[in-house]
Amino acid sequence: MNQPISITGISSVSALGVTPLEVWKTYCAQQPVFSTKEFGDVEAVVSKITSKGEAILQQLQKEKDAYKKLDRSVLLAIAAAKSAFTSEQFQKQHLGINIGSSRGATQLFENYHSDFLKHQKVSAYTSPTTTLGNISSWVGQELGIDGVEIGHSVTCSTALHALLNGVAWLQADMADAFIVGGSEAALTPFTMAQMNALKLYSTSENALACESMRFPKKKNTMILGEGAAVAVLEKGISERTVAVISGYGYASETLVHNSSISEDAKCFQKSMKMALQKAGLETVDAVVLHAPGTVKGDLAEYNAIEACFGKNKPLLTSNKWMVGHTFGASGMLSIEMATFMLMHNRFIENPFYENAGHFPKQLKHILVNAVGFGGNAVSIIITKP
Repeated sequence: MNQPISITGISSVSALGVTPLEVWKTYCAQQPVFSTKEFGDVEAVVSKITSKGEAILQQLQKEKDAYKKLDRSVLLAIAAAKSAFTSEQFQKQHLGINIGSSRGATQLFENYHSDFLKHQKVSAYTSPTTTLGNISSWVGQELGIDGVEIGHSVTCSTALHALLNGVAWLQADMADAFIVGGSEAALTPFTMAQMNALKLYSTSENALACESMRFPKKKNTMILGEGAAVAVLEKGISERTVAVISGYGYASETLVHNSSISEDAKCFQKSMKMALQKAGLETVDAVVLHAPGTVKGDLAEYNAIEACFGKNKPLLTSNKWMVGHTFGASGMLSIEMATFMLMHNRFIENPFYENAGHFPKQLKHILVNAVGFGGNAVSIIITKP
């Protein structure tokens, strides 16, 4: 790392809550936040934002007519960014935004396509409101930021790739602060049909329907969620710093299947080792796994952790057993969880995995993993300031 990069603000909107305190209390309660949703004739267990979150989105649409035309993914990102970012701190600085999404404007795209099939024509708003660039550009409009606004998709590692981009821009002195994260609003019939076609979705009626990190499982148990999570990155360490990005790693691997990684997740092995090297560490106190609840995905990541750390594995946990898989937002939700664990010096355990290692008196270094289709892995180490 050329110079320290701090997380000076972090916030999310999901089934966990809409404020940092609310989200942390939900983690401490250690209960899944799932509910059911109808997709045509099919009902499925999902992770929906809270009623408070819905009220925030409705209020945004009341405040500005233009917001009535925006996709839910954009509104979620605006809500999360407004909570994480305080404009008064950055009035004279050069700012950038990179908030991505795996699927983008899923709801709007499906609605507009349905209209096209019925009427063979679409609204003039169709093209401008379904581009992936909508998210960062509208967040910039809301926050009054006129710097670079980047949108991208690296599927489920999207948010952590945004964090990598923010670090690169800051270290290159091309910006003074960067807003990074991911947003996903894919609780739609077509998306659900895609998950079912992949045979990834949980069929369990148990409250713990997503068995993230239950490594001996025989069936896939992924649960789909919606939400947005955003962090503010700055150069240096200040009184605003809540965590320091001390290491980062990234890698990809040769595809063995369009939706899976190798059995020992070589991409994760490379990304974790790179992150440790960048941080100057041999190990960390804990790892927040990507662990989506799939049979092959969970076990492959665990195999990579064993290969990377050997017998002295750090504490392991995940949050998808609670909040499901929010695709492009999931990596930043994991960063938020790790940040809160550092701030409160409390490790949030996963009920499907029993840690055999020693619990340190002070959590100092936590590694966070994310990977997307195509084996695009990212590992980030955050450290207590």
